[in-house]
Amino acid sequence: MSAATARIDRVLLAAGDVILGKGHELRLAIACILARGHLLIEDLPGVGKTTLAHLIARLLGLEYSRIQFTSDLLPADITGASVYERRSEAFRFHPGPIFAQVVLADEINRATPKAQSALLEAMEEGQVTVEGETRRLPEPFFVIATQNPTYQIGTFPLPESQLDRFLMRIALGYPAEQEEKTLLAGEDRRRLLARLDAALTATELLELQRQVDAVHAAAPIIDYCYALVVFTRRSGRFLHGLSPRAGLGLLRSARAWALLAGRAFVIPEDVQAVLPACVPHRLISAEDNAPGGHPDVARYILERVPVP
Repeated sequence: MSAATARIDRVLLAAGDVILGKGHELRLAIACILARGHLLIEDLPGVGKTTLAHLIARLLGLEYSRIQFTSDLLPADITGASVYERRSEAFRFHPGPIFAQVVLADEINRATPKAQSALLEAMEEGQVTVEGETRRLPEPFFVIATQNPTYQIGTFPLPESQLDRFLMRIALGYPAEQEEKTLLAGEDRRRLLARLDAALTATELLELQRQVDAVHAAAPIIDYCYALVVFTRRSGRFLHGLSPRAGLGLLRSARAWALLAGRAFVIPEDVQAVLPACVPHRLISAEDNAPGGHPDVARYILERVPVP
């Protein structure tokens, strides 16, 4: 595990030089990628969401594309379309920006649900079906999306089916006093990004993902994850509980978190560390029909499910 830990530390160190004072959020983002998950970054404009998305793509050394989501965006603008070419007298498919290893979906909730739905098949199955033909996406494939709070003007709430496909949702928040002063006095983050070299190769990333799969989760850990999932279905606080996909994602994320800590096995603290990023965005309050993404939701669940 030492070689894997050294590679991950290299990524986190480089990321920490650009995104200041957000070590925990950076570890969650890297754990999400190692667990083969898609990442949703939700926060106010200007706190570094897009910078973090660009940063992850650059550090992983993968081919990436950026889609600016707007209200007039069409599904074909994402997946691509066939265009008639006069020279060959035939239609030729022009791939859209979804055909990249890392897709940065910027301000995803400023597009209509119709445009958002173009990502559903890609995020779940690693493929897109356009004009009746299914086309595979590159390997590895990740969507890193940024989202503004839903109360802001010009936003469309993400459907539950779309939210469930994001393994984690994180928020950056305002930087602490010293970090913000350093940010004000330092170099522009975009210039830092432009000079940044990849800290991993695609081969190293795939190897780390295989190591995540090999991290051992003992029977009591499986029971703990199951108990957490079942609690959300039976507590009465939520309209519906977590799906089996959410349970699988929680365990996969805990394995990635254990690898970040240099361990070959999962402990309950790994599950507790990733649950606030993996669970709340998938739940809806039964009282006011509002998304369950309040900060106390994760604490509410963890306090009521005993640790094995």
